[in-house]
Amino acid sequence: MLNGIPKNIGVIGGGGWGTSISCLLINNNFNVKIWAYEKVITDEINKNKTNSVYLPDIILPDSLIASNDLNEFADFDLLIFAIPTQFIRRICSKIEFPIKNKRIVNLAKGIEQKTLYRVSEIMNDTLKLEPDNYAILTGPSHAEEVARKVPTTVVTASENPLFAKQVQSVFSNHYFRVYTSDDVIGCEIGGALKNVIAIASGIIDGLQLGDNTKAALITRGLAEITRLGVAIGANSLTFSGLSGLGDLIVTCNSKFSRNRMVGELIGRGKTLDEIIKETKMIAEGISTTESAYELSKKHGVEMPITEKIYQIFNNHISPSQAIIELMTRQSKREWWW
Repeated sequence: MLNGIPKNIGVIGGGGWGTSISCLLINNNFNVKIWAYEKVITDEINKNKTNSVYLPDIILPDSLIASNDLNEFADFDLLIFAIPTQFIRRICSKIEFPIKNKRIVNLAKGIEQKTLYRVSEIMNDTLKLEPDNYAILTGPSHAEEVARKVPTTVVTASENPLFAKQVQSVFSNHYFRVYTSDDVIGCEIGGALKNVIAIASGIIDGLQLGDNTKAALITRGLAEITRLGVAIGANSLTFSGLSGLGDLIVTCNSKFSRNRMVGELIGRGKTLDEIIKETKMIAEGISTTESAYELSKKHGVEMPITEKIYQIFNNHISPSQAIIELMTRQSKREWWW
């Protein structure tokens, strides 16, 4: 390990984001091994140097090695977790080697159902991971574009400033710029809740509404994300940055956004059950909607857009009716503090 930075890095999660980040780390001259749950994925990576299911049309580096065995990652001091939030607890429970002296960078954006835990809280609960050994890497970054080396800017947050700088050094290059922060709560909340707003954005697209509606949604969506984040302990300024506004813009507008696409299909008339059956990729915003709604009630925070997406999913109100109810709410001041 040089200056606290290991040469060998393990990536836990063989989806599009985990695969794309593995390519980036290899481009940065690190040795990378990636873990995937599906053997068909690891076999394809090892034999063909492709991941056609999660990252089509991308040729992977020859040096990328894939494995289904978590025990093979026991000697890695730095682990990158690229697993959907709702599966993190299950995967962590399968880790048999000591984690105390390892450092973990999380790429997932979500809130666990039932416990309402952020990812850092899940890892503390399951692995007893110390806050100083945890960082989140988040911001406006689609795996497909990072894999194609499209210029991308993100933020890493850790309670340990030295670790944040190490993460910055590990990931930064000419097409991937990393800023640092100490606001773990803000970065986790921003990354998770933007997926809920992105579903609403997709509904607007599915209903073929206009730019005015989309701009209103993004602005007021950011307001309610900020309200909840501040209530939990985040810095309000974080939500004006990459993990807040930046991520919200890209997820609400991009063709690559699975959450936006879920909303678009709902706007076109499909049910959530139909969408889940037809889609292999996981849209974190579906499960996060329920968690965010419950968090808002727990902390007494008004989140009208999140509440309407929750009602569309659970109470089967129509998207058109949800919009009418949002537009005819009691008039208010714009600012909430």
